[in-house]
Amino acid sequence: MSIKVNQFPSIEQMSNQLGTAKKVKTALNRQEAFTPFSEVLKETQAKKEAPGLKFSKHANERLASRNIDLTDEQYQRLENGAKKAGEKGINESLVMVDDLAFIVNIKNRTVITAVNDGEEKIFTNIDGAVIM
Repeated sequence: MSIKVNQFPSIEQMSNQLGTAKKVKTALNRQEAFTPFSEVLKETQAKKEAPGLKFSKHANERLASRNIDLTDEQYQRLENGAKKAGEKGINESLVMVDDLAFIVNIKNRTVITAVNDGEEKIFTNIDGAVIM
């Protein structure tokens, strides 16, 4: 009668293999996860200084339905107003540019809505206003 030798690896062999693989994987993860502080700082500053305002879907619909066309100069003033609001610590700002009013979420740099001269102007949930 012949006894077949178990062809499966022993627990010791498996633990050695897993231990080595785990050490290699951990080392790789540490290399991939390491980002120098200077790089993180530059990326964070670049995000804060990201040019331009975004317009929400609602704001784009209001601009179209109210036939509001911003000139380049008005857009620059709107951006400057949002920047000044952020410098003063305002979170939700009313920014007035000529006869146009914009509600801007300063943190997200997003125009939420726009109102022109011919409409009733009641603004809620703002914590500051900038007139440009």
